[in-house]
Amino acid sequence: MNKTQEKIASALETAFAQHGFAEQGVDALKEATGVSLRTLYKYCPSKEAMIVTALEYRHTRYLSTIFNSLNDSDIPIAEHVFSQIEFWMNKYAPSGCLFHNAVAAYPNSEALSELLTRHKFEVANRLANALDLKGYEDELLLIHEGLMQSWPLLGKKSLIIAQKLASECR
Repeated sequence: MNKTQEKIASALETAFAQHGFAEQGVDALKEATGVSLRTLYKYCPSKEAMIVTALEYRHTRYLSTIFNSLNDSDIPIAEHVFSQIEFWMNKYAPSGCLFHNAVAAYPNSEALSELLTRHKFEVANRLANALDLKGYEDELLLIHEGLMQSWPLLGKKSLIIAQKLASECR
């Protein structure tokens, strides 16, 4: 990804996270990215492509936030992973999962549904590896999804419950 693509992806992610998917037209997204309409369409030829670009960027950032600092922490890995998820939810997703929100806004988009599926299964696989729970990917997917969806309602309580459930997989 070159600098222009990264600038566009980052700005689109922010715009969709702050304003949702349905209300913003291409003109507002062009303004948010700070590039010309021609440049925006060069990299994202449709609104759906703009959403995919934003979510691909978010996917990479989420995985990096949750998993890249595992070896740099002095606290137990499970505690670190869940504290990183808590950080993410507080800072970037207080109203829930942007991937689910995108699919809810565009339920007929095969590209968005596939991206949601890929993101969720990759997160579950990475959780299983990090927590040394190979074979429990489905359970971790369910726990992670429960955490993401209940966060707007329960906040930190959903995190505590998710940690408890994950510890019971052992």
